[in-house]
Order: sequence, then C-alpha cells, then structure tokens
Amino acid sequence: MFDNPIFAKLVAEGRPSGEVIGVDRFLVTINGMGEIGVNALVYFSNGHTGLVREVREDVVMVLNITQESIPLGTLAVIQADEIVTGVGDKLMGRVITVLGQPLDGKGPLTYEKTRPVFTTAPGIIERQAVSDALTTGVSITDQLFPLVKGQRIAVLGDNKVGKTAFTTQLTLAQKGFDRFVIHVLISKRKSDVDHLINKLTAEGALDYCVIVVASVFDSLTQSYLAPYIGAAIAEEFWHGGKDGIIVYDDLTNHAKVYREISLLLKVTPGRASYPGDMFYAHSSLLERAGRLASNGATLGAIPVVLTPNNDITAKLSTDIMSITDGQLILDSEVFRQGIRPAINVGLSVSRVGGVGQNKRQKALTGALFKKLAAYRQADEFSHFGSELAIESKYDLELGKKIYEALKQPPDVIYVANVQDLIMGVVMKTEGKISINIDQLKRRALEIAPPLTDESDWEGTIGSLLAEVTVQAPTPPPPPGPGRQPAPAPNAATAAPAAKDAK
Repeated sequence: MFDNPIFAKLVAEGRPSGEVIGVDRFLVTINGMGEIGVNALVYFSNGHTGLVREVREDVVMVLNITQESIPLGTLAVIQADEIVTGVGDKLMGRVITVLGQPLDGKGPLTYEKTRPVFTTAPGIIERQAVSDALTTGVSITDQLFPLVKGQRIAVLGDNKVGKTAFTTQLTLAQKGFDRFVIHVLISKRKSDVDHLINKLTAEGALDYCVIVVASVFDSLTQSYLAPYIGAAIAEEFWHGGKDGIIVYDDLTNHAKVYREISLLLKVTPGRASYPGDMFYAHSSLLERAGRLASNGATLGAIPVVLTPNNDITAKLSTDIMSITDGQLILDSEVFRQGIRPAINVGLSVSRVGGVGQNKRQKALTGALFKKLAAYRQADEFSHFGSELAIESKYDLELGKKIYEALKQPPDVIYVANVQDLIMGVVMKTEGKISINIDQLKRRALEIAPPLTDESDWEGTIGSLLAEVTVQAPTPPPPPGPGRQPAPAPNAATAAPAAKDAK
C-alpha cells in the first residue's frame, strides 16, 4: 500500500497518523494525529522526519527537521513518543551532525544506546557542591576569575574578539586530565567548523572531544535541536562517572532560531521579539550541568553569547548572565589595546571559582585585583598631565607589568603552577624593579615547582626575580618634610658628573 517500508511498518503497528494540510517554511500543520505529545518524532511518507512542537485542539504543529519541503497531502505517522539521540563511547573523537551522521570521513557510526534529547535537569537532592579547580590554561582567567569543575560560566563578546579562541584554549588545557569536551556549533559557517577541527586535531585534542555541528546550510530545526542533542551526549558520559565540559557556540544563533519558530507559531513576542519562554529554554538547558551526588562526576557548561557593540544589557545577555555562575566579558576596546584574551576585568566575574583555590592562590588573586584597581586609578590621573606621586608611579608601572604578563596568544597554554610563578614574580617587583616578561615566562615553564609543593615557593620566586631583573631597584623617593636628606656625593662620584656637565 505504501512505497516506504518504514512508514508502512509504523502504520501497521497502529501508531497515530495524519495528513499534512499546511506548510509555512519549516513549520508543518498536520491533522488527524489523535493523542500525541510535544517533542514526539513524526515520520513522513516521503522519508523525512519532524518534531512535534505544539499540540492544538484539532491539528498538530510540527517542525520539519530536514531541509527538503514537505508537500501538502503527505501522510505522517508517529515514529516515537520522544526524540532521542545516539550516545556512547564510540562518539569520542568524532564530528557529527545533529542527526548523528558522521562528518569526519572516519566511517559510519553505530549506536548501541540512545538517550532522550529533552530531559529534566537533576534535582537539588541529586547534586553536590562544586569544589575542585578547573584549569583553563589562560592566565587572566585562572588568576583573576578561577573556575571549578561543574561550573556554568558565560562567555560574552562582540564579533571577532576571541570567544571561540578562548573556548578552544580551554579545550586544549584539558589534555591529560581524563575529561571529555563537547563542542556544539550552532548555525556556523563551514570555515569556522573546519578551523576548530583542524586546531583540535593538530594539538591531539580531538580524541577526547565530540563535535556536534549544525551549519548555516542545515535546517533551522537542526540548529534549534543542536544544544539539546549535545547536552544528551554529554549527560551519558556525565552520569557514567566522567568529568567534562560542554561548549555551546553560540546561544545567540540558537535564540534567533527559537524566536523565528515562535513567531511562525504566532506566539506573542516580548522584549526584542523573543517569546516569553526564551529564558526557560536556556535555563532548562544550562541546568543540565553541575556535580552529581551519586558519583561525584562534574559537567561544566560554557554558553557563548554575541554582544553587538559590547552591549551586555540586551535581553539575551542579561538572561544568560542571570542563569550562569559568572561571566567572562570579552571587550572590543580591550582587544584594540592588544590584550589577549580581551577580557574586561571590571565586568567579568566568577561567582564560585574561589572555592577551588588554596590559601596562597586566594591571596594572590586578591592582591592582583587590588593592584589593578590602583593601576586604573593612577592611569586616569596620569591623563591630567600633573606630576604623579611616587606610589602612583609604582602602581602604574606594576599594572602595566601585570597586563603584559597576562597577555597570552591563542596557541599558548599555561598550567596553574606556571601561572602562579609568573604572577608571583611580577607582584614581587611592586612596580619598582624592571623585569623581562618574555624571559620570565620561558623560565617559569622550565622551573615551576609542583602546585602542591609550598615549602620553598617564596624562595623560587625570589631566585627567579633576580634572574629576570634587567634594572636595579628604583631609587627611593626624594626626601620630603621630616625626612633626613641623602648624604652628599663624594669627590670620586662628583667629578664625572661635573665633567659631563661641561
């Protein structure tokens, strides 16, 4: 009766079926489906699939998952009560589409297990407090905004300021830690996808990654499903006892797709034309992360958000920042100043990262923030052209050295003990000693002691400071009221000065 054997089998099983009576771009209207639930999977007689988005009194609104249009009069049948995705260890090191098809040319994938795409996040009883440090390999993050395993941290910034470069650095830093990383690329160009894959492959990092790709040429429904597919894949590893991270790059594209779907469904638009449940769509996604009480495994979530013209007050930006446990703001103005990564220190924050630091690291982070605040104040005063106090000059010099030490190219990774040693030496100068930052970074990589060895940390800092010093300590300030004048120079030192004066 039916040319499609799969469709014929589903109908023969007595599953609810209906007929397509309306098509509006990727939104398909079907009548006669009977009892059906949201997020059920629909199979069309022409072999395409759809996702039930809304159930009305007499019709069902279905999202076409494929790019091909569905003709009017096409028959449809329920294939599954909920949409699922293939999961398991065989996905590790692979690049796949939202539908689970391989894109890397490594052969077909066979899934031994599936998992629902839309699931409820673990409840509070099923969770455990996060506590273990997560090294990103990026000095400015690990020193000023430390992260912990299982934390949700948003990465916001304008176009071309290094958001993907930062998440790539973080991925590379997980090498050797027995962690997995899921990258979900939403509505991305092929060049962007290839760049990430080539970078991870060259660094040997693809082996512990799964890349889920929804390109700009795929259907909008696939872009909508992409983050939930990635979350389901990550949850399988997470509930299996593995630590990991999932990167959503980016949720701005996802929000645009969700808005378009809602507008086609005639949902009343709200702020910036987003539907009223836009916040729920992302909060329910990002809550699928944290630390499980059952096995202690952690899953961190890193949503990437585009902020045109550095506007972090927009609807989507404020939503994501209110959901996550902190945010890293990448600023185009900071980028133009040559600072990489271009993180705005004043606007970024990590709300729980400090619990993963030891006593020395907490003290160093606090001192860095204090000195950077003093640097910004001294820098503002310096623009007035007036003579700065000697302490302000020291603050200005130290702040410059701190930022120089925090600069880091995208292809460089620093482990935690190397970062601590570099910043410890810089802070030891107090702005009074000139040092060679490039030499400091090279030597720190060679001699950094284990992070757990606190016995002679100060001694190591002192010896390294002496090694990289390029100028003697700055002379003390001239005597002021109540101070003893410096001794007069002797004849041996005065004579050359007099000769030079002539």
